[in-house]
Amino acid sequence: MDFKINFLSFYVIQVEGKEEQASKQYKHFQTLDTEEYEESSIKDFLDGEFKKIVKRKVERHPKAEQVPTKLGYFIVEPGHALDSNPNYNLFHRTRFATTKEEFEENSEQFINAYLDTAAVRGGAFLVVSAVPRKYFDHAFVFILKCDFEPKVASISDESTLIRHVEMAITTKNMKSIQYPYMPEEGMVEESELVIHQASHARYFEDFLKFIDYNEPMPEIMKTQVMDMVREHVSETFEAESVELEQFESDMELWATSEKRELQERLDTHQVMEAAAHIVEHTPDAELKMKLGETEIKGLLADFGENIHLAKVNGRYVALIEAESILFEKGASPIEFHKPDDLHGIIEKISSKKWEE
Repeated sequence: MDFKINFLSFYVIQVEGKEEQASKQYKHFQTLDTEEYEESSIKDFLDGEFKKIVKRKVERHPKAEQVPTKLGYFIVEPGHALDSNPNYNLFHRTRFATTKEEFEENSEQFINAYLDTAAVRGGAFLVVSAVPRKYFDHAFVFILKCDFEPKVASISDESTLIRHVEMAITTKNMKSIQYPYMPEEGMVEESELVIHQASHARYFEDFLKFIDYNEPMPEIMKTQVMDMVREHVSETFEAESVELEQFESDMELWATSEKRELQERLDTHQVMEAAAHIVEHTPDAELKMKLGETEIKGLLADFGENIHLAKVNGRYVALIEAESILFEKGASPIEFHKPDDLHGIIEKISSKKWEE
């Protein structure tokens, strides 16, 4: 998808010092209109970047808590329109600016808001308005940030070999904001935007104070699991009982622990029922667990169907059903194994206690 650039404002940010003592300044180099952009070297520098940004995949509920690309939405109180959000208003004005002066005035508000954040780094800051050549009824705003690259040199001549380049920038690891979000080609969501920052640092999104993000899938699943377990336990323990207080304490510890042991509170049917609610909204929800030193990874939908948990003589046993077994890297004799009878394995596990 090619874009026609309406306006582009180019700024350079310089930061001296660290943290609270840091001195942050910016200089406006130029604001270009369509013709000026087409004739400038910045066109070659950004060639293909807007297409790449728009095509970048983003999940409404990401599979991890920290991801480089996020889908944000403008915070709006119930009963109020989007224009009650200051960030939306600034994007909207920038998006539909008709003169260089109007566009530059709005761009200045973006960079001033960015400089107010705690962890600002030096580099080039660009504000761009553009329309796809294929869909002229859609206008976009892009905010781009390229950090300065240390120890950059260019080829000079035979005598000097290289020449040091001051304040070099590159599109590699470039941070970007795209408004509005385009879920499908030719379709836009006016209330959403896409933020991309190659590192997991949050500072590039922090200057947009009135934008929020949907919960990642792990948090949604954790909340659903806690609600489901609480509903079951409320039927078991009396209100304000010591047992209920202990349960709530255990749940708080469970929710904040990175490594969690099996709780043994619900039977297979109850777990499958709870899992079905999650799978209904997220068919590819993953199941990850570790038995001793062995890691098992599969689909949550397979629990109780193809993945089973059992207990024999106080030890945990995982049973996994499959049509085939595949091996990848690292050949081993197991690849030639003729599987044992299941009942024989269970007897072997059961007898381990007596052997000890």
